[in-house]
Amino acid sequence: MIMDLLFPSYKEFIPEFDRFQERLRQPIPVHVRINRLKADPETVTGALARKGVDLQRSTPATDTLYRAEGAGSAGNLLEYFLGHIHPQALTSCLAAVALEPPEGAFVLDMCAAPGGKTSHMAQLMNNTGLIVANELYAGRHIPLGHTLERLGVLNAVITGYPAQEFPMRHLFDRIMADVPCSGEGRFRKLKRASRYVETGGREALPRLQKRIALRGFDLLRPGGEMLYATCTYNPEENESVVNSVLQRREARLLPIRVGIPHDPGIPGWKGEVYDPQIEKAARFYPHRVDSVGFFMARIGRRR
Repeated sequence: MIMDLLFPSYKEFIPEFDRFQERLRQPIPVHVRINRLKADPETVTGALARKGVDLQRSTPATDTLYRAEGAGSAGNLLEYFLGHIHPQALTSCLAAVALEPPEGAFVLDMCAAPGGKTSHMAQLMNNTGLIVANELYAGRHIPLGHTLERLGVLNAVITGYPAQEFPMRHLFDRIMADVPCSGEGRFRKLKRASRYVETGGREALPRLQKRIALRGFDLLRPGGEMLYATCTYNPEENESVVNSVLQRREARLLPIRVGIPHDPGIPGWKGEVYDPQIEKAARFYPHRVDSVGFFMARIGRRR
């Protein structure tokens, strides 16, 4: 039994908690997404194999997501600079897969930097339609633009609004709301002295997240869909936020289809009982999917 528990308050809802603790003491494996806008998977896997990089397919749902053994820092590979690959956590990639933006769609990425999900959606849309890549902080616009350019994205424009106040001038077919969060899912204890440090303002995050989620829902066209996502385990930033949308809007949850087993949303936390639909949300834990801990919920309008 591991004595120095990480995130002990979550023991009541994280399954196989001992295995969860063990996995948090191992490094996050390198995953890469092959960018079909510039290359095909067969060519890239062959080129990397000749360099000693073994790509293992991560999910049967798509042939572009791989675990990269022997890649080291994937950002140093020639294929990275050519835009053939993009290093990205597997669970982060699953967000765009879950949202399924169709070709020709009008899409909003509410918190777009550093551009992994924006570029992935462009790939799934085959550079058709239009993606509004919104990022509040001007200092992140340049690296966001570099990512989109390197990966050959031609159907995106960058804006700089606060996500919770994005203008209501246009409605969208698909919305990605990968909101600012406490980032617990990224933490791994690789050294004895490693500690998860809560960032300042964490208590204010759920209020901001709820505002972003509500504005995102209000920006949906009839028949549109929004994916709410975080890389944290905290129910107050996950199920509670989605539950607020279900209570305050004519919203419903839709199934998550990503080709990888996941755990359902939890029914309640700290005395708050959530809408039964919350079980349709998806939780990805590191000991079940060896990647960043992640939460997502696919939200549509009631019919």
